[in-house]
Amino acid sequence: MAMHVEWPERKAFAFTIFDDTDHATIKNVRPVYQFLGDLGFRTTKSVWPIKGAREPLIGGDTCENSEYLQWVLDLQAGGFEIGLHNVTYHTSTRDDTIRGVERFREVFGHDAKVMANHAGCDEAIYWGPQRLSGMTRLIYLLLTGFRNLNTFRGHVKDDELFWGDICQSRIKYVRNFVFGDLNTLRACAQMPYHDPERPFVQYWFASSEGRTVGAFVETCSGREMDRLEEQRGACIMYTHLAKGFCKDGRLHSEFRQVMERLSKKNGWFVPAGEMLDFILEARGPHVLTNQERRALEWKWLMHKLRVGHS
Repeated sequence: MAMHVEWPERKAFAFTIFDDTDHATIKNVRPVYQFLGDLGFRTTKSVWPIKGAREPLIGGDTCENSEYLQWVLDLQAGGFEIGLHNVTYHTSTRDDTIRGVERFREVFGHDAKVMANHAGCDEAIYWGPQRLSGMTRLIYLLLTGFRNLNTFRGHVKDDELFWGDICQSRIKYVRNFVFGDLNTLRACAQMPYHDPERPFVQYWFASSEGRTVGAFVETCSGREMDRLEEQRGACIMYTHLAKGFCKDGRLHSEFRQVMERLSKKNGWFVPAGEMLDFILEARGPHVLTNQERRALEWKWLMHKLRVGHS
């Protein structure tokens, strides 16, 4: 499948960020978003719409913090996209997930277009070994000691955590595989795609490795950035902007340099949902074939072995 897309306004490539909200507070992410906005980037920030009832393994602010919510609404008004990272920072029953999805619509005026599963939520949909099929799933289970064999159950009908029907009807894009290539569209030329083996997700999208500030900077190195432009590709960076990108009010120097350099290029800097909508409109819906599924799963498994996490 051809990965080439003619971008709007004669732009040479497309670039955005999907930011998992883990650890996020106004203090540690507001300076990062101010910096991105000033450079002309419009990216996607995920949120937790409701506050959990239990202590989280990985926490951060939720939309029940009024000051934080107002800041997120200001981001939305400024052109940033707000997405989901499940509805709160720990496992939610079906009823709580529905409540969180409704709260998102109430607060932001529409359903979340994009989401990423949160590893701390057992209602994550098609997650852990369920991301994989056949031999790749078996290898994954062997490598992880069969951990999380039946943990993630958001897609399991009749389970108390099931919300696959809600996801299917109300969320358009869900993030799955992460790759080391800055050009996400080269690593996953099919995106956004529908996988008939995982029918409760309308469309899946991939992303590029940037889970820490070090990984982000490495993936966005100067040569890779130039190559992305030469290939007229598209990048959706996966990261956690609350983890090391800003310390004591000061931005990480290499991150600052990378983004300043990127901002000077002829890129289309829009949120993930807008980018995916454009690709979908330009190329039409794609249904993943068995061969394509196997290739993506092997590629992701090899990447995971290299980096140890994604």
